[in-house]
Amino acid sequence: MEWSEELSSGLLQAAPDAILVLDGGRIVLANDRAEQMFGWPRAELVGQSVEVLLTADSTAHYPERQRRILEGEPGSIGHIVTTVRRRDGTELPVESSTTVIDTAQGRLAVAVVRDVTERLRAEQEKDRLRAEAHAHRSRRLESLGQLAGGIAHDFNNMLGVILNYAHFVIEEAQSEQPDLAMIASDAAQVVRAGERGTDLTHQLLSFARREVVRPQPVDLNRRIAETREMLRRTVGDQIVLTVEPGPDLPTVTCDPGQLEQMLIHLAQNARDAMPGGGRLEIGTALLGDRVVLRVSDTGRGMTAEVAERAFEPFYTTKGSGEGTGLGLATVYGIVTQAGGEVSLTSEVGIGTTITVLLPAGEPVAVAPSPEEPAGTGARGETLLVVEDEDALRDVAGRILSGAGYRVLSAEGGVQALELAARHDGEIDLLVSDVVMPGMLGKELAERLVVVRPGTRVLYMSGYAQPVLASQGTLDPGVALLEKPFTANDLLTAVRRRLDG
Repeated sequence: MEWSEELSSGLLQAAPDAILVLDGGRIVLANDRAEQMFGWPRAELVGQSVEVLLTADSTAHYPERQRRILEGEPGSIGHIVTTVRRRDGTELPVESSTTVIDTAQGRLAVAVVRDVTERLRAEQEKDRLRAEAHAHRSRRLESLGQLAGGIAHDFNNMLGVILNYAHFVIEEAQSEQPDLAMIASDAAQVVRAGERGTDLTHQLLSFARREVVRPQPVDLNRRIAETREMLRRTVGDQIVLTVEPGPDLPTVTCDPGQLEQMLIHLAQNARDAMPGGGRLEIGTALLGDRVVLRVSDTGRGMTAEVAERAFEPFYTTKGSGEGTGLGLATVYGIVTQAGGEVSLTSEVGIGTTITVLLPAGEPVAVAPSPEEPAGTGARGETLLVVEDEDALRDVAGRILSGAGYRVLSAEGGVQALELAARHDGEIDLLVSDVVMPGMLGKELAERLVVVRPGTRVLYMSGYAQPVLASQGTLDPGVALLEKPFTANDLLTAVRRRLDG
């Protein structure tokens, strides 16, 4: 059968897909794209049976499609996704559409064949990414469950101590002859449990980068010496603690509280690795332009797989409810936030060494003579305390009233403005929570100072100022007291704000 060169060139050669014209299963015409796709020169491809291109998969479709070509009505017989065989034997995924045409020369079939390799690869990649995302979500949910379990366990222990010792205090105070020493001792247990809860909150906030951080030059050797007794209590009597400070260390720039928190985490990790006792060595040195902190234990060590994941958040090898998996992750966060690096080496049965490298700062300055602490008592001022948490509002009121301040209290912005409107005297300071239902502390302060321009403002929040500023909840640079706070923290912040 002869075809015009114009038809071949104009219609077939311009097509982006391979085109085969079949007469009874024999290839009678093919375009250039077919030559490229199947690896056959066009002159050799034309005249062959189409079966030379079929694979096991496409052969399974062939009899039915051939029957429809020969016996069915003219027109499209649909498309299939299958495979074809190239001349070199390799298989190629394709999408094939076939149309039956009746001509003067007889019935012909025109097959348009498209290479779908890239499309299938993209779909497979999409499926892979979807599976990875699903696995990531599953791991995240598992990690969050592990975290929640560890936190619930720790807080339940603390709350159990607080509730029971608080009842002891009440029972003793209501007895006929209260033992004041016992009441004081029991109350101290409540305070210690609350402090442990505060420590855990700081740990979580630090990990989530929601805690107020105040970097400053710190003498590492001095900080370790000040923390040594706490570290000794942390590891217990079965573990020998030795400290080897390096000479002439410069300062490091970090938050002193976070540095102490990091030391305690490392000590706790070492203690857990040495249930039967051992040695914990803490050493410092200067290495070039970096200060080195090494914490080594003689514990059971870690396998390579565990060591590789040791700094991952929520990862822990402890039993359910025995830990949150935040310890070393928090250490990693503190070190990187200070511009340093942390690494771990461990060997099963020998022990673990954690090495922290911090940028060296200025030489250690001679500590100035301590100044007399400024007074925190009242000087006849009136304060407006606004806090939606009833218990915390009562606590702040008692602390401030006890220091001699006149205290007005409100549970929200609307009530605070109404109370201020009814108050005849001055309101020297607004002490307000930042995030409250109905009206944010920022809006309350703005509305209050319009009618009382002389009122100063002190905000309270458990979130860091940069976080609040980034959300538009608080302007940068305003006075902020972070929660939880002690009585001295509150009185000091109030006095400083009043004194300007």
